[in-house]
Amino acid sequence: MAQQAEIHVSRKIFEGAQAPSADQPAAPAPHLRQHVWFASDYDGGTAPSPTFEWQLHGNYSYEGKTATGTAHVYLAPGHRNLERPLILADGFNYGPSDLPGLWEHFDKKEGGRFLTRLRDSGIDIILLGFDERHTYIQANAGVAAACIDRAAAERIGSEPLIVGGVSMGGMITRYALARMEYEDLDHQTGTYFSWDTPHQGAWIPLVLQQMAYFFEAFIPEVPGSPKQAELVRSPAAQQLLWAWVENSKYEGPVATSSRLRVDFLRELAGYGNFPRRPKKIGVANGHGAGVGLKLTPGETAFDWKNQYNTVSAKAVVQPDKGEKEPIGSMHIALEIRRSSTTAVPALDGVPGGTLGSFGMVAKALGIEVDDRFDSTCFVPAVSAVALDFDPVTWDIDPALDISSIGRDRSHLDDFLCDNDNSPHSEPRRALTEFLVDHFVG
Repeated sequence: MAQQAEIHVSRKIFEGAQAPSADQPAAPAPHLRQHVWFASDYDGGTAPSPTFEWQLHGNYSYEGKTATGTAHVYLAPGHRNLERPLILADGFNYGPSDLPGLWEHFDKKEGGRFLTRLRDSGIDIILLGFDERHTYIQANAGVAAACIDRAAAERIGSEPLIVGGVSMGGMITRYALARMEYEDLDHQTGTYFSWDTPHQGAWIPLVLQQMAYFFEAFIPEVPGSPKQAELVRSPAAQQLLWAWVENSKYEGPVATSSRLRVDFLRELAGYGNFPRRPKKIGVANGHGAGVGLKLTPGETAFDWKNQYNTVSAKAVVQPDKGEKEPIGSMHIALEIRRSSTTAVPALDGVPGGTLGSFGMVAKALGIEVDDRFDSTCFVPAVSAVALDFDPVTWDIDPALDISSIGRDRSHLDDFLCDNDNSPHSEPRRALTEFLVDHFVG
């Protein structure tokens, strides 16, 4: 039986030490400020005005939460009504969706003008956004179901819908379609697609999750503004991340530490895991031939202390399994915490869509790090292409050469990986071409 993935924390109080004086700040001001860690914004730009805008309320609630959202509808040239609808759901982040930003992101010239090419081929684009991207996947799936129902009702003719999403948007629509089938509701969808969706889970380094909680307590609150650990403690993060910790002191299992993820996986399995009627396709921003990032398990990403030695932070690239392998430490004033993990794979450097995790935290702390350490894997390629393995035990080599295995190893009917490890959800020409070819025929 595989050893359970766990995190361990040791705490030391410096006896006799004194708290920092007024001219020796406990926090490395002005760098630490109240802002949400691990959130990212789309690049700016100007999106075209939508033909229609829909205000949506979820078809069902979850944990008492009925989610809401907005859809921007862009009819294809020459269309006066919906004829060939494609729904693209927004993904993991904090706060409300930025639909103009989502358009600009996926219609970059260097990425192959994904949305423009689809419209020019006669496909009507529906960008689906959520008012709280960080809430329960099930609640936002209710919004997706409402969008699917409206698109089917307003469509002229009988062309099947194309439904999917980027990042967690792929999980939201996957859940919505599977639940509709379970409830014998006709979603009228012919193709489901996902773009770098963490079907089996995503990854944010555990030591960085701990730092988000730890340093948050020493930052003056700004009324009405979210705290820096709000995204990592959110329901969406708990359901999305394969390994999660609830605070900087937590010790124990990391793959089942949140009831929300355990419950979500059970519910999804109860609905059949994936929708069965549509064709299922996906793309991954991770390298498909098992080539990972240039990060060595166990090497130090940053090791910093302020000039007064009242604050320090050390982050280590996730070691490859082992027992009580150090992953870093954090210290303010009178207390230091050191962390280690057991049986946690070296996910920082595996092939996958990347997130600037170390870079974000280093910038927040005012630390300079080598560019090599800016990004880590966020969505492993084996997860993005929905290979068939246990989403809790992760009984798979996360650096697997996917190009050497058959399509029967995946829950998807067809998929394509990038030829590099590109930023999570980044439109790449090869990925754009693959999806356009499937949609347009």
